Amino acid sequence: MHTIPPLSRRHFLATALKHSSAIIVSASALTACSKDSNKTSAIADTQTPNNPTQSQKPQGNGGAFNHGIASGDPAHNAVILWTRITPASQGAVEVLCEVAEDEAFTRIIAAQLTSTDGMRDYTLKIDMQDLQAGSRYFYRFSTSTQQSPVGSTKTLPEGATEQAKFAVVSCSNYSAGFFHVYGEIAKNTDLDAVLHLGDYIYEYGPGVYASEDAQTLNRQVEPASELITLQDYRTRYAQYRTDTNLQAAHASTPFICVWDDHEVANDAWREGAENHSSTQGKYTDRLAAALQAYAEWMPIRPPVETDIHSLQRNFIYGDLLNLSMLDTRLAGRDKQLALSDYLATGSFDETTYTADSTDPSRTLLGVDQREWLLDQLSNGATWQILGQQVLMGVMELPTAVVTQQLSLTDFATLAQLATTAQNTPKALTTEQLQYVQDNAHLLQLGSLPYNLDAWDGYPAERQLILEAAQQINSNLIVLAGDTHNAWANNLTVNNEPAGVEFATSSVSSPGLEQYLNLKTEEAVQQTEAGLTGFIDGLQYTNLADRGYILLTLTHQQAIADFQFISSIKTQDYTLLSDRAQKISVQAGEHTLTMS
Repeated sequence: MHTIPPLSRRHFLATALKHSSAIIVSASALTACSKDSNKTSAIADTQTPNNPTQSQKPQGNGGAFNHGIASGDPAHNAVILWTRITPASQGAVEVLCEVAEDEAFTRIIAAQLTSTDGMRDYTLKIDMQDLQAGSRYFYRFSTSTQQSPVGSTKTLPEGATEQAKFAVVSCSNYSAGFFHVYGEIAKNTDLDAVLHLGDYIYEYGPGVYASEDAQTLNRQVEPASELITLQDYRTRYAQYRTDTNLQAAHASTPFICVWDDHEVANDAWREGAENHSSTQGKYTDRLAAALQAYAEWMPIRPPVETDIHSLQRNFIYGDLLNLSMLDTRLAGRDKQLALSDYLATGSFDETTYTADSTDPSRTLLGVDQREWLLDQLSNGATWQILGQQVLMGVMELPTAVVTQQLSLTDFATLAQLATTAQNTPKALTTEQLQYVQDNAHLLQLGSLPYNLDAWDGYPAERQLILEAAQQINSNLIVLAGDTHNAWANNLTVNNEPAGVEFATSSVSSPGLEQYLNLKTEEAVQQTEAGLTGFIDGLQYTNLADRGYILLTLTHQQAIADFQFISSIKTQDYTLLSDRAQKISVQAGEHTLTMS
């Protein structure tokens, strides 16, 4: 594996993502740019949507908008507008972008004529500036032959802000099933943004992961191979963006995105990934290809154009909330620990594991991003929101379960029998008493994290962040994806509340219900109850259903409305009202309340 020296990593990622700044065209509201000049001129309010001035009409090679439109990374006075052209023929394509105050485009406030070509995969990003804070705008694109659908976007508010509302989503696997969750998100007309926490695409080839129904559903992945090269990643993004539900979500609301591992390869870390081998070439080459495609296809604004070493950035919604989007994958993460490494002798080497896992130098964020985050926590807004990928809550299970000596159900049965044997042994049969005696040692093994890829694998850094939030009495809300199941955690440090966590289910990727082989509704509910019983901070989980979170914040409270759908395997589906769950936290209280 090719190792990236620590001192050169920032430069490497800056170079890999440099395309993301190169393909952004700056434009200003109340101005129009002619294709023949960099000078701007005012646009009359009476200009009609289908009759722009001759100098603004795209000329030459035409193209279609087969991959939809999108907006993202809103600022107080700006937003990124994105599209991708399918050209009528090879060569550059001129594109007109228009922004209006109304959906009918009777009040156009900006128009930008520019072009795109194959060097950027015919994608186009415009940084539309000089907009009004907290305002809704409409936008569209045109080539010489076609006009795109109309999209809706919104800038960040300034000053006193009463409410903000987001959809929180992650983990969309094209071959696993239909993207109905995106379609449901698009139906919300009052969102400020969609927070996408990563795994926007998956890098696997056909038949590898959650693809057993792909042929039946006509959702076989393209290309028909694992993603390695720039063209591979571009092709996969292009396939995803033909999905009409995903197009609808992008057109309806600005996205604020961050990557997880599958935008590159499974279980990625600072210098490699579980799903990358030397036979696939240099990891640095694969990473550079993945990041370039991400920069081209996602509506993101580079946080620092000259030094894009991470995707960390923040979004301030007036005095209400400060949203810090974090990269817990590529820029700073130390390699994940593996429990199997501590089982080599047939018994668990707890001493070595504890020393390794609690090493204060282990980092998920990297030093630079961690220091930036600690500074963000004192922003002064009512809520501090962390948009990131992996679970922060302590998710420990009995060691006998984590090491697969017993299932969770069997462990619960053993614990119950052991209690009965201690209190009323005559209530048990001879066989039951013998079972308790033979397995009693398993009850003494303590507990272990079930997923060291999450914050549980980096506990010292987690404690540092939670202590900082606790010391300044920050109203901390951590958002997470990655696991494909829904969770709600109370976050504590030093046995005191420090914040809360809301983790969204997936768009289509399977969760623990598949890995635990939970075949019935009863089995699901028993396991959900078992997990919330065994895990101290865990207040809620849904282990079976795909969905998203509607997060609404005021100065008084934050409400997470967990929404789920009935099926991703059929075109017809319903919302699962009986599985929906609202969970709230009051400002200043730092603990969850179930509704």
